[in-house]
Amino acid sequence: MLFNVSNCFSAAKLTWTGKRLLRHFWYGPAAQMNVHLKGRDLLTLQNYTANELKYLLWMASDLKQRIKHKGEYLPLMQGKSLAMIFEKRSTRTRLSAETGFALLGGHPSFLTTQDIHLGTNESLTDTARVLSSFANAILARVYKHNDLDLMTKEATIPIINGLSNLYHPLQILADYLTLQEHYGGLNGLTITWIGDGNNVLHSIMMSAAKLGMHLRIATPKGFEPDLRVTQITEQYSKEYGTKLLLTTDPLEAADGANVLVTDTWISMGQEEEKKERLKAFQGYQITMQTAKSAASNWTFLHCLPRKPEEVDDEVFYSPRSLVFQEAENRKWTIMAVMVSLLTDYSPQLQKPTF
Repeated sequence: MLFNVSNCFSAAKLTWTGKRLLRHFWYGPAAQMNVHLKGRDLLTLQNYTANELKYLLWMASDLKQRIKHKGEYLPLMQGKSLAMIFEKRSTRTRLSAETGFALLGGHPSFLTTQDIHLGTNESLTDTARVLSSFANAILARVYKHNDLDLMTKEATIPIINGLSNLYHPLQILADYLTLQEHYGGLNGLTITWIGDGNNVLHSIMMSAAKLGMHLRIATPKGFEPDLRVTQITEQYSKEYGTKLLLTTDPLEAADGANVLVTDTWISMGQEEEKKERLKAFQGYQITMQTAKSAASNWTFLHCLPRKPEEVDDEVFYSPRSLVFQEAENRKWTIMAVMVSLLTDYSPQLQKPTF
């Protein structure tokens, strides 16, 4: 029997059955993934399954297509507020969150340690409880990851990790969206990380295998990724049937890579270690010589801001470099996270091939 959508309307409003059926026709493909993220926190990609990661990337592609390319206005955050706590300065995380949330019709509020009593005259516990009564979500960029864990216990609204000393999940979602757009899929790609064993690398390690990507990591001695993160990554590699290499040799790591990735060698708060770090990372600059070991279709990623000692101009400004597309995608992936955690909206765009 054919279903007539008009049968679901009653005096200019939808019946409960009608809403369900229309949701199926409009947003139905999302249900096939059995993903429900509304009300969740996003502290680390470790807590997200392969399907949930794919769903976030699908959502980002959908919003980018509808808003940027089709010029649609989607006020999905209308009437909602986002509290943005920033202990560390930021360009991409702040602007992507502020402009993205506003573009969706919401109101973002930017808060530094100079604006609120965070951990000084007011405990994190009290701050989380107070902000829960004012806003619909909290995005926090902090020094200590443990502060985010505490906030999730006390807040009654979703907490989003805008960066911590341990993880940077929003950055990696943007990286994956960029690679999805460039290669047309993620499964089977080999990512090579050359640099510090830091929060950005940790987020790649917590997620790459779930999406079928192989991972090759080169770090200097004494700058390896966190041991616990490494152990989990080894488990993921076995579980998802991907390859994992940890080495101190950048050229060995670059062998056969589709994607060469690096990051700052000196993060905020590590300025006193600059001299020691620059010495330890000699030979780790990514150059065209490094790329000779990579696959013929290699590309380059860097979360920015970039320093010349990390990657030379020839690579950074080459057609192989996706860094500015990657930077823009911070906006679309953070919008995807906020929409997924705060609304019932599902992507209308056809599901990409991952």
